[in-house]
Amino acid sequence: MQINIDRKTGVFLAIITLLLAAVVSLSLNRGEDDGFMGMHHNSNNGMGMHHNSKGDYTGADIMFLQMMIPHHQQAVDISNLALKTSKDAELLALAKSIRDAQTSEIAQMKSWLNDAGAGLDMGHSMDGMGGMLNDAELSALNAETGSKFDILWLKGMIGHHDGAIHMTTMIRDASNKEIKAFGENVIKDQSAQITQMRAMFKRLS
Repeated sequence: MQINIDRKTGVFLAIITLLLAAVVSLSLNRGEDDGFMGMHHNSNNGMGMHHNSKGDYTGADIMFLQMMIPHHQQAVDISNLALKTSKDAELLALAKSIRDAQTSEIAQMKSWLNDAGAGLDMGHSMDGMGGMLNDAELSALNAETGSKFDILWLKGMIGHHDGAIHMTTMIRDASNKEIKAFGENVIKDQSAQITQMRAMFKRLS
């Protein structure tokens, strides 16, 4: 399997496409009582804003959460695979850390969507987006063992993390302070893990 670690261009194009789709959808629904994904629209925010007692959620906030949940879920699934397959102590510790942290973060993101009155489904496929592994790449990873598995897993997870970091550009100007802080933590934590994984890749290669 060949995984392209640098997927920045694809990530940005996919984000732009989804944001444009959201803008079009919101424009069509503007003026109605119930807006896109249950959000109320106002003339000051073309992406729409949902207000409640816990905070505000823009269309970009909602879409980010709907995209990041399946993205995190794949990281959890791949980490579980590593815990069953790898024999490398450092990789096993990292996989457990990723699994535990992102499982908790998935629960938090689902809570935010529920608070915003939005569903989990964003209506778009995540295939090939944000550094996510496709079916062929997942099959190849499942077929490997030993050091070949470890190296392939590291390649895949580095690209996966890189994609997540670039997805946070969607909430760079988030009005919801908790979601903004979440994005900043994704950048901090996953950047550190990328540095660690690159060192591990060098050691195992």
